[in-house]
Amino acid sequence: MTNKILTDWDQTHTALWGNQPVKLAHSMHKSPAFSLDHLAKLIENYPREHYSLMQTGIKDGKRIWRHGDIGDFSGRQVIDAISKGGLWLNLRMASEIDRSYHDLLAQMFEEVRARRPDFTAPKFDAGILISAPEAKVPYHADLPGQGLIQIAGRKRVWIYPPTEPFLTTRFLEDVQLFELELDIPYAEWYDRHATVIDLEPGYMLNWPLNAPHRVENLGTVNISMTVQFENDAIRRARIVNLANGLLRHRIGWEPKSRALKGPSFFAKALLQKALRNTSWVKRQRKARNQVEFRLDQNHPEQMIDLPKAA
Repeated sequence: MTNKILTDWDQTHTALWGNQPVKLAHSMHKSPAFSLDHLAKLIENYPREHYSLMQTGIKDGKRIWRHGDIGDFSGRQVIDAISKGGLWLNLRMASEIDRSYHDLLAQMFEEVRARRPDFTAPKFDAGILISAPEAKVPYHADLPGQGLIQIAGRKRVWIYPPTEPFLTTRFLEDVQLFELELDIPYAEWYDRHATVIDLEPGYMLNWPLNAPHRVENLGTVNISMTVQFENDAIRRARIVNLANGLLRHRIGWEPKSRALKGPSFFAKALLQKALRNTSWVKRQRKARNQVEFRLDQNHPEQMIDLPKAA
């Protein structure tokens, strides 16, 4: 039998999983799949449509959050550029692009199911985050089930209740429609109601569905794996989120129901299927995710601004 992924699970974790934020020890950081050589090669061959290079920070009192492109940098050069500050790289769908990550997650979820038979995750994937020592991920919420697995470096995570005023159903619907998790309003006093957890290599977090959270690196380059999973209830909730968002923004009608079954649900399932790939939706998402800079071999210490799309 292979070595365990979850190395310190006890009865408290069984009770907390999915209900409250829970910190667990893991062994994934020892896998060759997370060596710098493996990650560098992965970056060099990563499909452009599946990665996000972000510039972050504060300038003139305003938050910087710009999409970029790695240009002709090698994988090692990308990691080196990130280590110098102001950048983070998200390799989305890593578990589909590299089978080794899929296999690690499959084993982890089998171990969870052995302890929580009611837990199901028939659909899952992972992204790999490589982020600068001072990187921060602002307050946001995700729509699938979530986990955060720390591989290298240290970070601090604030996790907030998935209820009003920290989160509303309208925010969830907008996130699903526009694919922008970072548009949820945040107030500093929310922190008094957050669970705050420090992560170091060999530990991971799981938190309740849709719980808003924010992250700050603690002075070191970080390598983490983000985990997303979905079951039938989560899938249905996402269908309702998208349909309600379309009804509000595209049709101008204020939806009242969030039913996950019955006539209302099936009508919304048909609506979102018909409209989710329309030109209007594509234009809205593209406008909010425009690539604004790239890295370039001729200017290794600079970010080259790209012209804005018309």
